[in-house]
Amino acid sequence: MNAFIRKHTNNAKNDILSGITVALALVPEAVAFAFVAGVDPLVGLYAAFMIGIITAVFGGRPGMISGATGALAVVMVALVAKGNTMGTEAENLGLYYLFATVILMGFIQMLAGFLKLGKFVRLIPHPVMMGFVNGLAIVIFLSQLGMFKELVNGEKVWLQGNNLFMMLGLVLLTMTLMFGLPKLSKKIPEALIAILVISLIVIYGKLDVATVGSFIKDGGGNGLKGGLPQFQIELFNKVPFTLETLWFIGPYAVILAAIGLIESLMTLNLIDELTETRGNSNRECLAQGGANIVTGLFGGMGGCAMIGQSIINIKGGGRNRLSGITAALLLLIFILFASSLIEQVPIAALVGVMFMVVIGTFAWSSFRILHKIPLADALVLITVSLVTVFKDLAIAVIVGIIMSALVFAWENAKRIRARKRFKEDGTKVYEIYGPLFFGSIQAFNSKFDVKNDPEKVEIDFLESKVSDHSAIEAIFNLVERYKKAEKQLKLKHLSEDCKDIMVKASPKLLHVIEESIDDPRYHVMTKTDFI
Repeated sequence: MNAFIRKHTNNAKNDILSGITVALALVPEAVAFAFVAGVDPLVGLYAAFMIGIITAVFGGRPGMISGATGALAVVMVALVAKGNTMGTEAENLGLYYLFATVILMGFIQMLAGFLKLGKFVRLIPHPVMMGFVNGLAIVIFLSQLGMFKELVNGEKVWLQGNNLFMMLGLVLLTMTLMFGLPKLSKKIPEALIAILVISLIVIYGKLDVATVGSFIKDGGGNGLKGGLPQFQIELFNKVPFTLETLWFIGPYAVILAAIGLIESLMTLNLIDELTETRGNSNRECLAQGGANIVTGLFGGMGGCAMIGQSIINIKGGGRNRLSGITAALLLLIFILFASSLIEQVPIAALVGVMFMVVIGTFAWSSFRILHKIPLADALVLITVSLVTVFKDLAIAVIVGIIMSALVFAWENAKRIRARKRFKEDGTKVYEIYGPLFFGSIQAFNSKFDVKNDPEKVEIDFLESKVSDHSAIEAIFNLVERYKKAEKQLKLKHLSEDCKDIMVKASPKLLHVIEESIDDPRYHVMTKTDFI
């Protein structure tokens, strides 16, 4: 027990201070994403608290912060709007359909965890990861530009004159403090100190600048103050549990689950690299799913890992579960007891913190290596960055993986080789080198001269790997071509699974497969278990 306590409290000071900073940064983000989704700000704040606390305790990546996110909010807005049309305005059915969708989303994510699908995050190529990080930094930067607007006659317009200079000055001062404080001491929580200093300047200087409170009111909210999350018993009265409901919310739930898991696992991967440790992706899937089920039942909008806040936490020294727990609990305390204080925090201080996150997140080395890496990898990196900015983080990752897979298939398709030789009895031997799969079939077929080959032909697959059904079909067709030419063909060193499938497809092929192998190398390869 003592060892457990020491393990989780050996970085307590940094975890708590970093958690405080994250909690302050969570407030405007959660509120803004709630506005995007078309729901009350408290729905976003409750989601940030519940998802944050559950994933901090049970998640697979200590130090990672989860909550309401923009990528999910843009999908939810259509769901809420369509749900509202199914009843009167007073019923607010869109909100309850959102809760039901988030619950279903959670079950889908937990299923992914049980099936251990989280391990596929390891297949993400490095150019995709760099493009994702760069695109993410740009997205965070662009999202903060909206804070440089003010409400005039019911419309958001860009700040001008003294208001703009005041905002820029406070943002730059925040960034300067965050840059300079670590020079004095690495133990100083620079983000938290910067927020406190700017807040004191604004409060005691009585500066007329945007604050968290004014931001909420400009968006149509009533403030941060609220009670504890309540179990949504009305959900079971207002949303009919029928196939028609499932047909409506199902597609949204699948999309939200996929986006949430991709963003969470990509964030986990990024933090693994930053901390040189390794998280548990399948456990994270289970935690994310369980968190979304709970938040849906208790009135939250659902969410996933928050990349910007996670980086703030890691950069601030948060490494253990205590940092995420601290952030989530403080967020609840803000809602219950300290809403008036938090509403006085200037937006400029939080924007400055996020701009420093942008600078720290962007992979500046990509400019240096862009002309040194293969052209295909450079295109993948740039494409993923652009799709992340103009479309969505999850879609960008999928596009990048598909591009990388196609490049890999193309490059491997060119590696198929056939060395030709003749035995003393005149038998022609084709020794195949390289992977045989759907991409290399055309090159494989071009190696053979059925018409001009001698009466006896052997094809040796010792140095080749038959990878898929397309490869087996190609071999099958080649056998048929030699059979029609009335020539004797033997296949040597086929893998056991390939032989079984070919014989099952056509028992007549058994006579062309050479079973008596006298090459000791082959027996070693077929009987050795590789880990």
